[in-house]
Formats: sequence, structure tokens, C-alpha cells
Amino acid sequence: MNNPTAAVIMAAGEGSRMRPLTATRPKVMLPVAGKPMLEHLILECCRAGVSQFILIVGYHQEDVRAYFGAGKAWDVNIRYVTQRCPQGTADALLQALPLLDGPFLLLNGDIMLKAADVASLLGSQATTMSLIELPDVSGMGVVELDGELVTRLHEKSLDPPTKLANAGAYYFTPEIYITLNATPRSARGEYEITDTIQMMIDSSVPVRYQLLTAWRDVGYPWELLSANEELLKETVPGIAGVVEPGVTLQGAVAIGSGSVIRTGAYIVGPVVIGRNCDIGPNCFVRPFTSIGDHCHIGAGVEIKNSIIMAHSKIPHLSYVGDSVIGENCNLGAGTQVGNLRLDRGNIRVQDRDTGRRKLGVMMGDGVSTGVNASINPGTTIGAKAIIGPGALASGDIAANARVF
Repeated sequence: MNNPTAAVIMAAGEGSRMRPLTATRPKVMLPVAGKPMLEHLILECCRAGVSQFILIVGYHQEDVRAYFGAGKAWDVNIRYVTQRCPQGTADALLQALPLLDGPFLLLNGDIMLKAADVASLLGSQATTMSLIELPDVSGMGVVELDGELVTRLHEKSLDPPTKLANAGAYYFTPEIYITLNATPRSARGEYEITDTIQMMIDSSVPVRYQLLTAWRDVGYPWELLSANEELLKETVPGIAGVVEPGVTLQGAVAIGSGSVIRTGAYIVGPVVIGRNCDIGPNCFVRPFTSIGDHCHIGAGVEIKNSIIMAHSKIPHLSYVGDSVIGENCNLGAGTQVGNLRLDRGNIRVQDRDTGRRKLGVMMGDGVSTGVNASINPGTTIGAKAIIGPGALASGDIAANARVF
């Protein structure tokens, strides 16, 4: 049953920590398990009964508008407001106020929720924050509680007083409208929704909380792989394309319409393959791989635990593991992506410990590699860079760079 409460989703940001993948698209449009992150969130809201959406867009907003339109494909109504100058989450919500006249949900567009938790949030009778209890809340906002109420919010404290993190999902009653307009700039020069909530608490407005049963935040490129793994576990197998004789399919494998899986291809799910792809002959696609529309995975290619975005080509004799490959990339014959350090230690990206022992390349859109190019573990490559024949790519390679 549809719930009249609207879901306002903040989708205006670039997500600078996700570069080079967000150089050409907003963060919420990064694909996970064959769909943009934002689509997964909208689908969970739909399952909870939400049919009215307001998307706050900004950076590369045309991508969001073109993909979702008015929401007809999902049998929902989607409206848009634009945050022209990014000035924080409270400012983003302020842009949507003219379209609101009652209680509403406010959701960060880059989080993963389950329908049951969204439905529970919809059933709130007062302003409610969603929380998630985590073993490590460093770099996250946390809250203090008194009984059933939130009493204090702490933004990214060096010594967090609790393990209860703000999950970026809220239910607001109309009491927020006045407080939102009065929210001052924070120390970092933005208008923060957490400051708005603290002002409500300080003025004796009760703010309740809900503990989520499942939640994931995607903050860095390699975290897309973890999200991809989680969502691919729910893959419903199905073949809408053509599978030639001599193909092996094991586990949950979903193949989109117009795709051809050629003789000798060996695919072990969970794997999602988009529309109009050409896979094989004689390739190996291993579990937790998502391949976008119009991709070519050719002979002698092995792909494992990776996201390959639309229109990319890996045609001959290559290995790609634990990697994110952007749109319109072309890997030359024999391109090899390393994904494991010789000392078996955690891989660092731009001097940040990813917590992953296996991680390949984070590759922006339009990258090309030459014959027998090699890419070291944890390398980032900016959009439209070229890695020449026999060259070794390592570290942080800028957009449009030439490595020979």
C-alpha cells in the first residue's frame, strides 16, 4: 500500500572522495550490481510503500534527470529541485521546502537501506533519526541518547562518546520548517541538518531514534566493491539474451536482453551482465562481478569481483580482479591488473589503508591501455588517461595523463 509521505533524497553532491569515478557523474549514479546506487535506494523505498519522491540534484544533475525522469518506469512520482551552490545538507533541504506540506523522509542518496527499515521509519509519530551501531565510528557523526530520545549530536569526534552513528535517514514532522530557516552556518561554512536537529532538541522538540537492521555507506571507490558483493548475493538468475552451446553457468547469473554469451565462456555467479553485451568465447567471469550494458569481454579474459561499467571493452588475454572500470574504457591485449601485494599486506590508495588485502585499479571513464600494459594494486587512473604498450601504471595517475 502506498504511503503519502514523500521521500526527499539528497543527490546533489559530487562525492569528491570517489574520484576518479565521479569526475564524470554524480556519486549517486555510480553502478552497483547493475543499477545506480540511487536506484537501489528508490527501489527499497518503493517496497516500503513510498510513491512520492523529491530528488535534490546539483552536480551533473542531467544524468539523474535523464535516467529517472518523472519516475514512470518505477510507477512512482519523482520531482526535482536543484541545489545550485553546495552549502550543506540543511541548505539542500531548504530548496525542497516549497514542495513539502507535511511529514517527510530525508535520506542521503549514497546509503543502502532495506525496505523493512524504511517502513519502520515511515511509521514514526515524531521526528526520528536512524542510527546504526558500529564497532568503528571514526570519521562519523554519533549521537548520545537518554531513554527513547536523542539528546546530543557529535560531528566526527576524535573521541566519540558512543558507537551509535548517524545513518543519514530521517523522518521529519513539520516542526522542522521554522528551525530549518534559522539554522546558522557551521564552522566549516555550511548549513548542516545535524545542527538543525540539535537546535530542535535544545528547544525541547522530542527527537526519537530508530536502530537500523542493515545499512551501508559508500564513501570511497573500493567500498563500491563491498556494496556490489552484498547486493549481488540477492541476484535472481535469468537469461534474457543468447547463450551459445558449450557455455558453463554456475550459481546465480543474470544476463540482459540482447547479450550473447559465446562458446567456452565459464561464468560463476553471482554475476550480473547487462544488455547488449558480447561475452567470450573462452573467458572466465568469476563471482561478484557486475558488467554494464554494451560491454565486450573477449577471449582469454578473466574477471573477478569487479564492476565493469557500460560500453567498456576488455577483448583479449587480460586479467582484471577486485577493480572498478569506468565507462568507455578499452584495455589492450594482455593488460594485467595486479590485485595482491607480494607481502600480502593491506593495499593503500593515496596513502589511505583500504582494509582490503586484494584491490586492483579504480579506473575513470575513457581510459585506454596498450598491449601488455600492467597496473599495480591500488592504482587510480583518471578519466581519458592512456597507459602505453608495456607500461607499468602505479599510484595516482591524473586525468588525461600519458604513461609510456
